[in-house]
Amino acid sequence: MNDAKDAVTRQEQEELLQKYDAESNTRKLAGAAAAIVFIGLLSFSIFQLYTGAFGQKTAYIQRTIHLGFALSLIFLLFPARKKQGIKHKVAWYDYILVILSIIVCGYWPLYYDTIVQQVGGISQVQMVIGGLAIILVIEATRRAVGLPITVIAALFLIYAFFGRQMPGMLAHRGLSLEQLINSMFFTTEGILGTPLQVSSTYIFLFLLFGAFLVQTGVGNYFNDLAISLAGRRTGGPAKVAIFSSALNGTISGSSVANTVTTGSYTIPMMKRLGYKPNFAGAVEAASSTGGQIMPPIMGAAAFLMIEFAGVGYWEIAKAALIPAILYFSGIWIMTHLEAKRLGLYGLPKEQIPPKKEVLKKIHLLLPIIAIVWLLFEGFSIERTALYGIGITILVSLFRKDTRITPKKFIMALTSGARTALGVAAATACAGIIVGVVTKTGLGLKIGNSLVSMAEAITTSAEIQLLLTLFFTMITSIVLGMGSPTTANYIITSTIALPAILALNNQLEVAIPVLAGHMFVFYFGIVADITPPVALAAFAATGISGGEPIRTGANAAKLAIAAFIIPYMFILQPQLLMIDATILEVTWILITAITGMIAIGAGLIGFWYIKLHWLARLLAIAVGLLLIYPEGNTDLFGLVAFIIMIAGQFYLKRSKGSDEEEIQKTASG
Repeated sequence: MNDAKDAVTRQEQEELLQKYDAESNTRKLAGAAAAIVFIGLLSFSIFQLYTGAFGQKTAYIQRTIHLGFALSLIFLLFPARKKQGIKHKVAWYDYILVILSIIVCGYWPLYYDTIVQQVGGISQVQMVIGGLAIILVIEATRRAVGLPITVIAALFLIYAFFGRQMPGMLAHRGLSLEQLINSMFFTTEGILGTPLQVSSTYIFLFLLFGAFLVQTGVGNYFNDLAISLAGRRTGGPAKVAIFSSALNGTISGSSVANTVTTGSYTIPMMKRLGYKPNFAGAVEAASSTGGQIMPPIMGAAAFLMIEFAGVGYWEIAKAALIPAILYFSGIWIMTHLEAKRLGLYGLPKEQIPPKKEVLKKIHLLLPIIAIVWLLFEGFSIERTALYGIGITILVSLFRKDTRITPKKFIMALTSGARTALGVAAATACAGIIVGVVTKTGLGLKIGNSLVSMAEAITTSAEIQLLLTLFFTMITSIVLGMGSPTTANYIITSTIALPAILALNNQLEVAIPVLAGHMFVFYFGIVADITPPVALAAFAATGISGGEPIRTGANAAKLAIAAFIIPYMFILQPQLLMIDATILEVTWILITAITGMIAIGAGLIGFWYIKLHWLARLLAIAVGLLLIYPEGNTDLFGLVAFIIMIAGQFYLKRSKGSDEEEIQKTASG
């Protein structure tokens, strides 16, 4: 449907991904090297499927084999420098790194009995093995994930080693080199910790599930479904972008990748309709970022949260539902009001896919529905992912154009393993950060310092709470910049979360642990659309031709719900459906969406007519009252909302009458 001049070619998509998404910056191999990588990726998936189906190895062996596959393949696929001249061949030194990765990660399976039975410190050989493991993980993460998380991990290692030299409250006993290497690679408190454990079990299988879904053509189907449902509406292409990105977010673990793949289709449509480039790019970036907070998968963070927050999957999915609805409702409302302000309508009928054709592929949604049902029924996460893959293959057979052929089956196995490389590296590197925090108590120190900063400003407990939340928000956004979803959540929950949990003791409030985890997770995710880093927004400008900072600012405005809702669910956990009845949840949802309408009108500056700046501020205030789930504020907000609506109708009618009178006078 794209005009030729607006179409974004596959090559242009790849160039954008390589520029803004570290996980896509790979070599274009051929010959023997390509064959080695293909066999490695295939073997990686087969190993994970086998252990998922027939039982995992012991913790250390499962995780080191998983890590060994990931490190070896990363050094084969990812060049040391982003702009390296030769990308079709592997550098000689990378072959050495591959061999070292195999030796280091093969050490555990070979000498497992010796290691677990030894008493005291580690040997000289193990010092070398462990030291190499740390270096290899950091370098692999730098290549496959990016610099931000690598820098954080390196700084944490320095902090752990030079603890005695640290100033003030940051000082600690310090770890010797032997203690540091031992804890990082020969315990489950470092590289081989919980993050890598989740990567080597739940996450890999769900990434594989997503890869099989992709082979059915579900991505294109999501676009067609979105156009069919939203294309004819006011500002149709923008609503298509929202709908399509929310759906694609269920199988994509990257805001940037989601922006580029979906945006290559939706952004040109928005521009042709009349949306400005900065706004069109912002709609796609904000919607694609929202895919990471969308149940049921949430960019794989839901499975990490099970381990970190210590709650069941359904508690997490249920808690994420209303905030996700509000997030996308906010974007939908603002794109609608912007379209009304500009006088934009939907797509012409001839550009809408026939509903019969769309309904013929409705079976592609069955695997997603199936995994939700299986998880609800209490199936283990591994079994759910495996059954999801099987159901996807079965469902694909219904139509020739969706069928997973043997060739597509192999492609799914290799592409799933390829997607898992960055996640494996990120979780291993994040394990270093978690390990240092565990050994030094840094998370608690940072948490207490943020609370102390708030106490130094005011003596009011309520304001201290809000200030601590604000400081935690800033910390989470900074830590989340440039990191993929899984690493993002691990870092923010390890470093920023203790500040919220410290409030329970120091201010004697009762913030649920899950609410704290959701708070830091949300703000870590919106770093992808928050200037100055805003990778998803910057990637969108490569398609829209807009200005990166202005696109990022527009995206942050469209995603305003993500900046408001976390405060609300900390203050009132009913928003997360924690200890809330069906009636309470229904009322919360109605008032909150009503509030988002008012906030959207205030931010866009248009409701039924153009809003004066004072009316815009009033609309935002009314919206905040409605979103806050408390009886008095809801009632007051509803009354104010009704008055504002009535005022808008009156002013619009008056304006319309005046225009008619002018036209009559002119014609007379």
